[in-house]
Amino acid sequence: MDFQHSSRANDYLVRAQEFIDDRIRPAGGRYRSLLASDRDAALVLVDGLKQQAQESGLWNLFIPDAELGAGLSNLDYAPIAEATGRVMPLAPEIFNCNAPDTGNAEVLVAYGSEEQQQEWLRPLLAGEIRSAFCMTEPAVASSDASNMAATAQVEGDEIVINGTKWWSSGVGHPHCRFLIVMALTDPDAHKYRRHSMVLVPTDTSGVSVTRLLPVFGMYDEPYGHGEVQFTDVRLPLSHFISGPGRGFEIAQGRLGPGRIHHCMRLIGMAEEALQLACERSLSRTAFGKPLANLGGNRERIAQARLSIDQARLLVLRTAWLLDQHGIAGARYEVSAIKAVVPQMAANVIDMAIQLHGGGGLSDDFPLAEMYAAARSLRLADGPDEVHLGMVAREELRKYEPEQK
Repeated sequence: MDFQHSSRANDYLVRAQEFIDDRIRPAGGRYRSLLASDRDAALVLVDGLKQQAQESGLWNLFIPDAELGAGLSNLDYAPIAEATGRVMPLAPEIFNCNAPDTGNAEVLVAYGSEEQQQEWLRPLLAGEIRSAFCMTEPAVASSDASNMAATAQVEGDEIVINGTKWWSSGVGHPHCRFLIVMALTDPDAHKYRRHSMVLVPTDTSGVSVTRLLPVFGMYDEPYGHGEVQFTDVRLPLSHFISGPGRGFEIAQGRLGPGRIHHCMRLIGMAEEALQLACERSLSRTAFGKPLANLGGNRERIAQARLSIDQARLLVLRTAWLLDQHGIAGARYEVSAIKAVVPQMAANVIDMAIQLHGGGGLSDDFPLAEMYAAARSLRLADGPDEVHLGMVAREELRKYEPEQK
């Protein structure tokens, strides 16, 4: 395993970091202020930065296809994603590398028809539209995806969708133009052939965003996590992605890169929190001492440093395996990082909040928002227990008695 950045990746990293430091960070305060007072002006600010990023060649960095994006491997993209994670969620969007658009783009690249790619993928990669992914449901335990009850039934030459989805991230954005919906098509088929993925334009009759859901009281503006009702939504059969019955296959292909991208960004978020914690602990005095010298704060800071470095190595190894063998050769590692990294990031951010006192709970610092993001990712893309179960299964398999 060689984790050395290639010269090409290093060039992108240097340019991306300079763009973040010179243009994105300075705009962060104004962007947040505008979100609270004039959302349209906030979106104009973002669009201007996105145009600058595109003109600088810092665009679609997540796509390994050189014709559609930067052509970077997962290993090459890892440090860039980490850098964007330090200024969440603004930096990933400015480079057109924000979830769930990245995962939806990867689905359409790998599984979309030529018609779907022309109508939806091209505008998505151009930053002209946004999208959402509808999988989780409120009425069933969605940690077991086979429980999904929303239906996408074939009636003649149409797909008819009925059901409710929630935690559909990005659906609240005013530029969201399509949804990828996973739903039950054939309940009598094999367990992993029952479901399909359907591309649903947001303006289709019968599609309704019934509410936006808060995370610890925050609505993640302007993206939003929505509850979406589908009532007799009718679409041509051409809106199936790769045809009926391939939902689980596509989901697995989508979630591999998507999970690793989340973990890369979380490493950056944890680094940002640790920096804030160190600066705070050295600049504030209590009981006649800097906070760094009180209680066990030095040990807490040291443990945070070690935890981040350990997690980064695990993520880089997973990125390398994904590049070498695809998701089939990195399934265990993808589950491992998904269990390790969000917990690590939440712990580091929690420590930073504690060092900031009441300020850490406010919006004077980014820590509360960061904690909400890290904590939610212990549920998104599969809860910790599912990934730990996968790791345990692989470990126990080594010691199972041979069947004779």
